[in-house]
Amino acid sequence: MQGRFSVWLVKHGLVHRSLRFDYQGIETLQIKPEDWHSIAVILYVYGYNYLRSQCAYDVAPGGLLASVYHLTRIKYGVDQPEEVCIKVFAPRSNPRIPSVFWVWKSSDFQERESYDMLGISYENHPRLKRILMPESWIGWPLRKDYIAPNFYEIQDAH
Repeated sequence: MQGRFSVWLVKHGLVHRSLRFDYQGIETLQIKPEDWHSIAVILYVYGYNYLRSQCAYDVAPGGLLASVYHLTRIKYGVDQPEEVCIKVFAPRSNPRIPSVFWVWKSSDFQERESYDMLGISYENHPRLKRILMPESWIGWPLRKDYIAPNFYEIQDAH
């Protein structure tokens, strides 16, 4: 079953993959990184004017990285605004996704945190640098294959 926005994208010939609905009934779509910026602009023009959150996660050790966007269509006098969730997957070898900073300014620190923790490079982001870890930090702490520097497991503890 496709949601309203998925049907709209199909009608206009925009490539995506429906990931069905989440437990709250919010439509979830997968968008290719190369299509994300143009679809983000379309979403904004279509009325999704509020980026509720952006986060990222490591799908599986050695697998893809995902950047997730929760968007809301805010209108005056509407108690239950429409929402959509967009997932953009990128290969861990070169995780590059277009930044939506110029569409939703609230993505600024959120994309920087995803970069800092997972190493996803958000193209055209004006200040893409570490926000939580020191600039000298090596690696991406939230990747499932990350090994903490100078970590020694206590062995043979009694």
